[in-house]
Amino acid sequence: MGSDLRKLEKQLGVAFRNQELLRQAFTHSSYVNEHRMTVSKDNERLEFLGDAVLELTVSEFLYAKYPERSEGELTKQRASIVCEPSLVTHAVALSFGDFVLLGKGEEMTGGRSRPALLADVFEAFIGALYLDQGLAAVQTFLRAHMFPHIYWEGKSQMADYKTQLQELVQQQGSASLEYRIVDERGPAHEKQFLAEVWMDERLLGQGNGRSKKEAEQEAAAKALSQLGKGADA
Repeated sequence: MGSDLRKLEKQLGVAFRNQELLRQAFTHSSYVNEHRMTVSKDNERLEFLGDAVLELTVSEFLYAKYPERSEGELTKQRASIVCEPSLVTHAVALSFGDFVLLGKGEEMTGGRSRPALLADVFEAFIGALYLDQGLAAVQTFLRAHMFPHIYWEGKSQMADYKTQLQELVQQQGSASLEYRIVDERGPAHEKQFLAEVWMDERLLGQGNGRSKKEAEQEAAAKALSQLGKGADA
């Protein structure tokens, strides 16, 4: 855990010129709050920048790869790629959670595997890489770690999370998955659903969405995050 960022660079095949940028990308605000005398910058500004850089690079990739697709189709596909569950999946695959600098409270409450935190760190890393080495380096990184997993299902990339989870569970034995809608809120035109996914008697993840299917997909993505962290431990 923590700040062995040289190990991360080796894993990713990336060498930062400015190590402080890389460190900042993995510094959560809770850590800054507990180390104000020595650390002054968290990753929130880099997250803001990385979000924009991701949108641009993913847009360029989709534009070139799918010349037959309409603007509306490309927009929906991009949204499914840069959404939180998708970024969490990539962050888990790259073990980003192991390297985040967290405050003690955040650490004790499971912050290292919290989906929103992992998605933010992924964006912050992209922002730091862009500042350190430019857009070409970001494109190279994404070609290696994100773009190979982008495909066109005709709906959305999120449609694959339930399949991924089912395949992972099957690899572990004969356990069965069950999705439950446990809450439903809001007026008919703005419904919000809360879904849970269970493996036997174990709650694996929860997800929110504007449809039952969307909520189940987010629950599956968060379950993949949790199982991925368990496999790394």
